[in-house]
Amino acid sequence: MNETTILLVRHGQTDWNLERRVQGHSDRPLNETGLAQAAALVEELAGDRIDAVYSSDLARALDTARGVAAARGLRVQPLAELREKDFGTWEGHTDSEIRTRFPQALTGPWGDAETSEQLAERVLEALRGIAAENPGGQVLVVTHGGPLRAVLRHCDVEAGPILNCHVARIVGRDGTLRSVD
Repeated sequence: MNETTILLVRHGQTDWNLERRVQGHSDRPLNETGLAQAAALVEELAGDRIDAVYSSDLARALDTARGVAAARGLRVQPLAELREKDFGTWEGHTDSEIRTRFPQALTGPWGDAETSEQLAERVLEALRGIAAENPGGQVLVVTHGGPLRAVLRHCDVEAGPILNCHVARIVGRDGTLRSVD
């Protein structure tokens, strides 16, 4: 089976990113900076072959993916499996509010949130499926910081802060995923 190259991208900026609010499954739009970042992503990837475009089904990711897809006459294929971690009742709170309202946050568990293991399993399975559907292709996948961290951790890549519209390149082949960056 041929290798599939996956360009993994974190969505553009939202107001909640600026406020350090936990977004999770909350469907927040891109702000002006995020829209500009999405437009810059179109330019950054202009020279890259892209055969298919997938995205989390949340607006901030979909809107980041649409420009790249439109420039190539492609349709964005939304997948709920590519969503950010479900943070449950913590969503909408800032980091400091979480530490105050939920003191167990420093030591875990994270209340009614999805676990990091559940997130990784969900996203890795989706990426394996995308790779299997596009053998030998190069695809764009727009997702979120948590899924990107989970994938990079799986690929044994040290990930510091993941900036909005950051592009990471991985390859999938025969059900395995590895980094090429």
